[in-house]
Amino acid sequence: MKKLSVLKTIYFSLAVLLFSCSSKTGNKDGVQKPAQPNIVILLADDMGYGELGCYGQEVIKTPNIDKMASEGMRFTQFYAGSSVCAPSRGVLMTGIQVGKLNVRGNYGHVEDGNWGRVALKKSELTIGEMLKGAGYQTAFIGKWHLGIPQDVNTWAAGRGFDYAIQEQWGEKAEGGKFDENDHWINGRDSVIYYDWKQYDCKDVFRTSLAIDFLDKKRDTQKPLFLLMSYRTPHAHEPDLREAERYKEFGWPENERRHASRISMLDEQVQRLLDKMDAMGELDNTLVIFTSDNGPQAENHSDLFFKSSGGLKGKKRDMYEGGVRVPMIAWWKGKIQEGTTSDHAGIFYDIMPTLAEAAGIEAPEQTDGISFLPELMNKTQKEHEHLYWELQVGSTPNGYRQALRKDQWKVVRYKQSGKPELYNVEEDLYEESDQAQKRTELLMEMDDLMKSQSEANSHWPFSGNRMKRTCKF
Repeated sequence: MKKLSVLKTIYFSLAVLLFSCSSKTGNKDGVQKPAQPNIVILLADDMGYGELGCYGQEVIKTPNIDKMASEGMRFTQFYAGSSVCAPSRGVLMTGIQVGKLNVRGNYGHVEDGNWGRVALKKSELTIGEMLKGAGYQTAFIGKWHLGIPQDVNTWAAGRGFDYAIQEQWGEKAEGGKFDENDHWINGRDSVIYYDWKQYDCKDVFRTSLAIDFLDKKRDTQKPLFLLMSYRTPHAHEPDLREAERYKEFGWPENERRHASRISMLDEQVQRLLDKMDAMGELDNTLVIFTSDNGPQAENHSDLFFKSSGGLKGKKRDMYEGGVRVPMIAWWKGKIQEGTTSDHAGIFYDIMPTLAEAAGIEAPEQTDGISFLPELMNKTQKEHEHLYWELQVGSTPNGYRQALRKDQWKVVRYKQSGKPELYNVEEDLYEESDQAQKRTELLMEMDDLMKSQSEANSHWPFSGNRMKRTCKF
């Protein structure tokens, strides 16, 4: 009994010590912090490879994200899952490469014979579901784009997020259309309206929602997974209250607004991180900043600020400008400050990376490779190849693919009828097509590329159904 009493005393003393340490780091309720790290993904919408100062942008100011890069690791060869919103986000969310995913474009072939929104399959586990199962409190705020408007079970709240606020658009199940300014909480439990006259831009509003979540709903007994899905710099934000930033340059108004929103996003990123820091939530937090695809050119010129950093292509393209994206990883005391990585990573690597960081096994479904060793300055395993595909519109001519293996990249647009071949190490801007000079390599890579796509009823031109239409 005396031994048991001594043990109790030791355990009590340790608990007091842990309580004290927890209090010193700003944990409000004094509860011992979980050993698993917090994880925060900051996802920009259509931000090009060249739209941040730390990636060479010389005009648009992004000092806070640049500082994050200087204190963490900046990737120079990191790729989105596809070159448009929905499939790319699906790849990030599931760890499945797009040729196997149920979402391969913003719109696919649906049951009534029309083209419409396609949701992730229930069998396609999300990182929200994975981390929730590992004991995380999971939260999502912003643009989901992976469900069907009429079925709330396909919304973020139904796919592994304890707390979810998302916008929605399209037809309601009961008739009528969703207002895109409405932000729905936990499915359709309640709604908050975005009044642009009250906020400089939508990302200020969404950051306020995130801060409100941290203040009122944060369970500090659990590690946190927060996915902030921002609006910037996507074209579809017609109203901005902020109207003075960069005005002195005399730029066209659409370009001034574009630059302003990127700088405002930079400020909101810091605002969120400052809040977490004040709460003691950044002490053991892996933060990832990236973009879902290359730059948009729908309400401004992607050339005005060199949004793709000089890379060929933009959003919806299979060239580097469409799929190569900024990616910054920050983890205080874990990632060596000011490091740059040329590791070729891709969105389907994020799921296994988060799993390893959380100390759990990655789901079998993932096609990714954890890049946690790269973050920790350890030996990193490399991919044999990377793959992308996309369906744009409803015709065969809208189908396109690309595959990178080592320094070689093959690109095929059905509309052109022939594959292109580039050495992206020697020819980063994809100016010199080697298809006619390296015919044997081209055939090998074209066949490998086609083998990556599986048949799916929503995507009638996928699944190796596109026959070779030219001779090599």
